[in-house]
Amino acid sequence: MGQLDGKTVIVTGAAQGIGAAYARGLAEEGANVVINDVLDPSPLVDEITANGGVATGIIADVTNDSQIADMVSQTVDTYGRIDGLINNAALFGKLARRRFEEIDIDEFDAVMRVNIRGVWQVSRAVVAVMRKQEYGKIVNITSGTVFKGTPMQLHYVTSKGAIIALSRAMAREVGGDNICINAIAPGLTQSEAVLNEGQFSQEHFDANIGGRCIKRPEEPEDLIGTAVFLLSEDSDFITGQVLCVDGGSVTH
Repeated sequence: MGQLDGKTVIVTGAAQGIGAAYARGLAEEGANVVINDVLDPSPLVDEITANGGVATGIIADVTNDSQIADMVSQTVDTYGRIDGLINNAALFGKLARRRFEEIDIDEFDAVMRVNIRGVWQVSRAVVAVMRKQEYGKIVNITSGTVFKGTPMQLHYVTSKGAIIALSRAMAREVGGDNICINAIAPGLTQSEAVLNEGQFSQEHFDANIGGRCIKRPEEPEDLIGTAVFLLSEDSDFITGQVLCVDGGSVTH
């Protein structure tokens, strides 16, 4: 018996990388997983269903209200409710590391649009369903870089700092509706995007690992347990919190 048996959870940005790891982990715990991305989610849907899980893929832009509304209605039509949401979609892997005064304005705006506005847009659409149910869990993905003031990626770090503020304020507004809003702050994770884009040198990885209590690379699978906990009934009295999952790089 899984911790999420029968629960329906949307995971944004889940066609690959960390989002895909969340989707696989939730399906293994019995959830009906809605895999959202602007990329084709069908390969992951096929993988999960072949392994006995339940999954649906929906292509939608998290900054497009019409596409978000279609995703929410499709989810409710298919599964009857929405119990959880992981706001994972974000711009990160393709962002070049550069000094803050060298960041292109259009790139800065794109990061804010997807990483902050997208979380707000999807959350408000899903909360409308959760309020009617008088139950729901939203897990927003921030970053350990916020607590370190990590240089050379100011727009990304700023956007993830905003997610903490958004999560805390949102939790205050929906607590009376029995909806919990929490955030996970991963460390530097060896996801597909991070490894394939080559924005970090091996020296950078080694230095990052050296600053952790647990001296090994962080893998996407390291984040699944915390996500499952925050989406399960075991965390029904936890809201407005940030959990750092980074091997002790940040002791927050």
